[in-house]
Amino acid sequence: MQEEIVIIGAGQAGAQLAHSLRQGGFEGPLRLIGDEPHPPYQRPPLSKKYLSGDVGAEGLWLRPPAFFETNQIDHIPNSRAVSIDRSAKRVQLENGDTLSYGKLVLATGTNARKIPLTGADKAGVVTLRSIADVDAIRDGLKTSNSIAIIGAGYIGLEVAAVAKALGKSVSVIEAQDRPMKRVVSQAVSDYFSGLHRDKGIDLLLEASIDSLVGEDRVTGVKLTNGNVIEAELVLIAVGADPNDHLAGEAGLEIDNGVLVDGSGQTSDPHIYAVGDCTRFYSGRYQRSVRMESVQNAIDQAKAAAQALLGEEVDYDPLPWFWSDQYDVKLQIAGLSEGYDDTVVVGSPEDHKFYVAYLNEGRLIAVDSVNFPRSHMLARRVIGETWREGLLPDV
Repeated sequence: MQEEIVIIGAGQAGAQLAHSLRQGGFEGPLRLIGDEPHPPYQRPPLSKKYLSGDVGAEGLWLRPPAFFETNQIDHIPNSRAVSIDRSAKRVQLENGDTLSYGKLVLATGTNARKIPLTGADKAGVVTLRSIADVDAIRDGLKTSNSIAIIGAGYIGLEVAAVAKALGKSVSVIEAQDRPMKRVVSQAVSDYFSGLHRDKGIDLLLEASIDSLVGEDRVTGVKLTNGNVIEAELVLIAVGADPNDHLAGEAGLEIDNGVLVDGSGQTSDPHIYAVGDCTRFYSGRYQRSVRMESVQNAIDQAKAAAQALLGEEVDYDPLPWFWSDQYDVKLQIAGLSEGYDDTVVVGSPEDHKFYVAYLNEGRLIAVDSVNFPRSHMLARRVIGETWREGLLPDV
């Protein structure tokens, strides 16, 4: 009989791993532990179609509940793992139950990053990571005419677009000098700055926050210059931190993520990890990386499933990401960190262009705005040496 596999985390990575194991012929006991009441679901639509009401909760589900029963995947919802006993190969749950494992997989994802901000505990201050979070934001938007969003990354700008479409007064407060600075070039930042301002968003850059004001409920954001941005709802959207504390407390190696090799194996040969919570070395990029994306969650889970089934695997993906804001789609292929030159092809004024990122003449990433063909082409050719004169006319 095959040894039992326990998966902690019922998100995209955990669900994919369970599915891939069954597809690959694993017939042993398989348990999938989730800390939410829902079946495994997609997170990217939370800040877009689910927030806008275009999609209900069932529209987010990765698989219908019957799928798990049919495939003999024991999905255990509303359960939080609190400790791992590596010597006994047992997982302790918050409700006191214990689960034994032959192999354990951590697919614990991320949490919305918290910042030490006076007033962050007031009613009306929210973060966005789960269905429950978005339900709270939707309820808040029903009774609020204004929202302030702290952070001009993907989540912050996507929520800003939805809130504006709902007729709300929207302010976005960003500490950096341009939106999405960590992941895109000046040209892409400038385009999205103009887009949001044209839609009526009050985009405040290089803004430092003193505190959140109000009595029991938030009424605004006070900046260090003394200005107060009035808001009945405040979203803190300043990134995400990996849920690696469970691994760390169990003595596994962590470094802003659970450290894994190309097969997803941790420093314990009986424990694997997949998805947003992991950090691994990429030969492609010659550095350690942690990726928060659907692509990574799915592909790394598939690779780990192969390894658990006895195959040799060396996971080193070409990452890709996307963001929908209003009717504009940003698609990113590759990682642009380390670029020394950019080439803009197309017209930002026509809302259709792409930016190629080069390092010593080699293409390392492409940002495509309303230009899906360039995105798909970039995913095929990144890794080849492109010089400016060789960029294709797509």
